[in-house]
Amino acid sequence: MSRPALLALCACVLVAQGMVAAVNLLIPQLSASTLHPTATELLWAVDAYVIVFAALLIPAGALGDRYGRKGALLAGLALLGAGAAVSAVAGTSAVLIAGRGVCGAGAALIMPATMSVLVHLTPPERRSQALATWTLSAGLGGLAGNVGGGLAAEYLSWRALFWAVVPLAAALALATARLIPAVPRRPEASVDPLGAALLTAALVAVVHGIIEGPTAGWASFQVLGAFGAGAALLGVFTAHALRAANPLFDPRVFRSARLRSGALGIGAAFFGLFSLFFVNAQYLQYVKGFPPARTGLAIVPLTIGMALVPRFGARLQDRFGPRPPVTAGLLLIAGGLLLVSTADAGTPYPVYACYLLVLSIGTGLCAPALTVSVVTALPAHQAGLGSGLNTAAREIGAALGVAVVGTVLASRVHGTLQAPSHPAEFNSAMALALRVAAGLLLLATLAVTTGYRSRPDGPSDT
Repeated sequence: MSRPALLALCACVLVAQGMVAAVNLLIPQLSASTLHPTATELLWAVDAYVIVFAALLIPAGALGDRYGRKGALLAGLALLGAGAAVSAVAGTSAVLIAGRGVCGAGAALIMPATMSVLVHLTPPERRSQALATWTLSAGLGGLAGNVGGGLAAEYLSWRALFWAVVPLAAALALATARLIPAVPRRPEASVDPLGAALLTAALVAVVHGIIEGPTAGWASFQVLGAFGAGAALLGVFTAHALRAANPLFDPRVFRSARLRSGALGIGAAFFGLFSLFFVNAQYLQYVKGFPPARTGLAIVPLTIGMALVPRFGARLQDRFGPRPPVTAGLLLIAGGLLLVSTADAGTPYPVYACYLLVLSIGTGLCAPALTVSVVTALPAHQAGLGSGLNTAAREIGAALGVAVVGTVLASRVHGTLQAPSHPAEFNSAMALALRVAAGLLLLATLAVTTGYRSRPDGPSDT
């Protein structure tokens, strides 16, 4: 694969992932806007993107396998630009939420298409390095979203952020059309409309429950009902997939210990990363008194480890297998969360930046090996499915990280999380929340490491 083509794919990933985080720093501006959103509408304006994104990833990967990955990527960029335009002109909260959902559908097409194109066009001996670059782009997307959202919040408007995405998506579509070669499609690949509908509905229900849990209460009928519906729909999907001649995917692929460990590890890594993202902006603004633009820029130290370490992690993976870089990386992420939990109003920013660097190194070290574990656990003709599973694990892990930290904060902070009554109270709640997240991450690390002890298994033939 040519370097310009690789850069174009990575730019698509960065923009799609960046839209997850960009709106977080615009919450105060949106709340005071002429849309006059309620607290629930504000939450859905942020989370509609994530719900649609996560729910459609696996069906979108299957669509790309059948109808063409390049076409899926171009369609995803078109939807991303269209959804951003709808969001930019929104006159009501409902229109803004709908626009965010359309953007999420575009991202669901973009992420698996970029990875499957990369896997197809890269020779096996260079695949782990190429996937390390893809992983770096996904990680940097969250940082770019924080920086872009912070700059827009301080110097522009929330509408300007969405308008900026429209020409960017058009430019990326042009670059994709010119630089990315067509990848052979598989007309025989199954899209399985019934299976896709069941799986999408199940994931929507589960992610809805995760996102609403901190606000509605984990024991509320709404949240328990969402989890119950999700579990029931997943059961129906599994029964359907085991009986169908051409299912969306065969659940028996999870017999692969490598795939199970890789998916759990990816979810755990992004659980830790988004636990930090959720409290970082609030800590820097409410406790340290940073303005929005400086807040967005203050997380930039996370780019250092993500930029420099992934290729080293990929080399470790190639030489020693996934277990050493994955274990070390997840432990460093947990350690970074524990270090950040000690920060308070008197912590110098350079010290805080060093804490971020620890977490950054851990992410860069483990992410390439985890991605390779999931993608290579399936045969090459199911690259779209593998990349969909990989990205779905990321988004669900991210949503869980936000949910766990948000629940702890909501239980201990008076007022709202957008306007806490006392910075010291928020700081204390943040410390507890990050320690809880670190503890859960350590438990997940133990499970992932144990899974990698199993006898290596090759790609599934299902």
